[in-house]
Amino acid sequence: MIPYFTILHWLDIVFFLTLFVFLVVISIKAAGESVKLLISMIFASFLVTAFAAVLGLIILEKYTKKAKLLEVKQRRVLINETLVLKGRVKNIGKFKVNYCKLEIKLVNNGWGGGFSKGTFFKSGGFNVFGSKEKKQQRPNTIKATKIVIKDGLRAGEVKNFTAIIPYPPYFKNTYLNYKLYCH
Repeated sequence: MIPYFTILHWLDIVFFLTLFVFLVVISIKAAGESVKLLISMIFASFLVTAFAAVLGLIILEKYTKKAKLLEVKQRRVLINETLVLKGRVKNIGKFKVNYCKLEIKLVNNGWGGGFSKGTFFKSGGFNVFGSKEKKQQRPNTIKATKIVIKDGLRAGEVKNFTAIIPYPPYFKNTYLNYKLYCH
């Protein structure tokens, strides 16, 4: 956990710990002889500073560890019905990125493609009650997650990656969406 945090994360923790100690000292002076009031003030101080510290860490995490995808190329391999994505990940932030996760979403008929027979109404009167044969479900969306960087990426460093996702043969007019999450 220590290499995961940057200096800004540690400053956030130190600031909110100091704030908590300051609020406890003020609570002791303000409570006087009332123990119930003192405990409730310390508990409220803890809740406020803990919430603010966690929120600060989340915000720092989002804005200090940045990476972007470069030169992403895709190729469909018909032999094993897969889609191969190759590209590069670059750390554009000033701090080390510990790992990056690439989420790939392949959508069938992503940008239109029209309507097919039976889209709105099922054909056949008695098929409404169900048939003994169950049709094989064909997913319209394929979502894959690939860990791109495991061992860290220093500021300005670039690493290559390859991701392989299934590409069903019934997909036509596909739309590919990918998003990079780094921590």
